[in-house]
Amino acid sequence: MKIVTVIGARPQFIKAAVVARELKNYPDIKEVLVHTGQHYDKQMSDIFFTELQIPEPDYNLAIGSGFHGEQTGKMLAGIEKILITEKPDWVLTYGDTNSTLAGALAAAKLNIKIAHVEAGLRSYNMEMPEEVNRIMTDHISTLLLAPTKNACSILEKEGLGSKTVFSGDVMYDSVLYYDKMTQGSKPVAEVKDKYYLATIHRPSNTDVKENLMSIFRALNSLPHEVVIPLHPRTRKIISVMDIPDDNIIIIDPVGYKDMVMLLKGCEKVFTDSGGLQKEAFFLGKQCVTMREETEWIETLSDNWNVLTGADGAKITAGAGLKRSDLPRGDFFGDGNAGRKIIESITAT
Repeated sequence: MKIVTVIGARPQFIKAAVVARELKNYPDIKEVLVHTGQHYDKQMSDIFFTELQIPEPDYNLAIGSGFHGEQTGKMLAGIEKILITEKPDWVLTYGDTNSTLAGALAAAKLNIKIAHVEAGLRSYNMEMPEEVNRIMTDHISTLLLAPTKNACSILEKEGLGSKTVFSGDVMYDSVLYYDKMTQGSKPVAEVKDKYYLATIHRPSNTDVKENLMSIFRALNSLPHEVVIPLHPRTRKIISVMDIPDDNIIIIDPVGYKDMVMLLKGCEKVFTDSGGLQKEAFFLGKQCVTMREETEWIETLSDNWNVLTGADGAKITAGAGLKRSDLPRGDFFGDGNAGRKIIESITAT
């Protein structure tokens, strides 16, 4: 069997690493790795292949940035040529990026089976490009690998239950794996004993001056220092704004292991990232999500995660919000999603 895996962004590298490790137990399956180049700089791409021990891509389309339609169209054309050459049995896609949709569309046009990891997520906000990508990918895929039971229910309601499998979440596999690897390690940033961890990357926050200012003012007012690994693009935006930052430590984007260490050492997380919401939940860190909605509604249980949008007052209040002492719910599988994904593909 031959599988073409299409990835292009940081979260997908992490997820693909889980399945790549599992594939070592299946010598009869050949994986061909296609990197679209959606994330293309060293800090957002190369470092992840190195530290996560992902094989070097067989193909790198080096698409780079661009408008959504332009970027997706270039990916679609490049992936189609690869699929015609490789003639795989399956195309494996992850998540909800433009790379996800382009890989699925290219496969669908060529009548190649598609497996979608992290299927069934819905924010019900069609202004998010990710929402468009995930819905379209789900509806043209052959096999839907759902990370939670709620995702399974959503797919059932959309008439897709017959091709849905509850695999659990590959990110849970990954966090468990790297949690053990980083035992005893210190965070990469020079921080005090108590600090918060924050990430900001969504255009609804970074490209709207009022939202970005509100977020930074709130973070700067918190009782502990705030460490923010910040993408160069966002750093450039704030460099021309009068943003208070005396309580904020801005660092360059970090690799996955360093991010896990920062997460394990922090008091609380402030983010607009879907993946970091889950990672915080997995490691027992309360999260303040600076969005109006989340696909990961399971994390909202018992105040493990709270939604604030870019409202400064709500963000500040989130820092003082107490969570329940109840154990976290068991929503994301048993840490064996990688194996279940491969088993489901081979059985379909």
